[in-house]
Amino acid sequence: MIPVEIPPNTIMFRGISLDSNIYLVKDGNEGLMIDTGTGSFFNSYKEIMEREGYLYGIDKMTILNTHEHFDHVGGNLLWRDYFESLGMKVIFASHENTSKSLEEGDDRTILSYYYGVPYQPHKIDIKLKNGDSLRIGSLEFKVIHTPGHTRGSICLYEPKEMLLFTGDTVFYHSVGRPDMPTGNFEELIESIARLEKLQVYLGLPGHGKIIQHWDKNMEIIKDLMQRYI
Repeated sequence: MIPVEIPPNTIMFRGISLDSNIYLVKDGNEGLMIDTGTGSFFNSYKEIMEREGYLYGIDKMTILNTHEHFDHVGGNLLWRDYFESLGMKVIFASHENTSKSLEEGDDRTILSYYYGVPYQPHKIDIKLKNGDSLRIGSLEFKVIHTPGHTRGSICLYEPKEMLLFTGDTVFYHSVGRPDMPTGNFEELIESIARLEKLQVYLGLPGHGKIIQHWDKNMEIIKDLMQRYI
């Protein structure tokens, strides 16, 4: 696996097998990890980070989950323990609806049974709402609540570089399934309508490849969704 470096602050680790993509953002002595995969390939990602020195100088790491599905949260505690072993302060963040599932260990919404691995509930330190800001060093990310794939799905928007971390809301030429627990097709349509108004240089999805032509991608998605209305 070759990481994709997105200057000046972001590194993308393509998800192995069923894992979500994992993103690492660094600014100054603070880091942000967006989603953690299932945990099955934790050592593969870790070895690359150590080899490339991506974690050098980070004292504080925020782990943000875009939603609660196991392929995005299964590695949470592995990464927490590893970062703490390096002397980092670790903070978990997610939307307030997602936080409830992660703290209660709600297997129905987390879908860990599908992977044959039990999910271990844990505390979420920052419970986000639409319009909140998440600051990492000098970077400020806008939290956009995008229900549809799940009730607590969020995207993170960094306006300076016009980067949008889309979780499983938007993919390259596709969207996240709305037929999962707490998903809703009508809410997904509304979320897509909000996202298409943003100025986006790169869309960084939870699975698959980077979205380079945002407006064109959103037009394709809208046409796709019209077939199911």
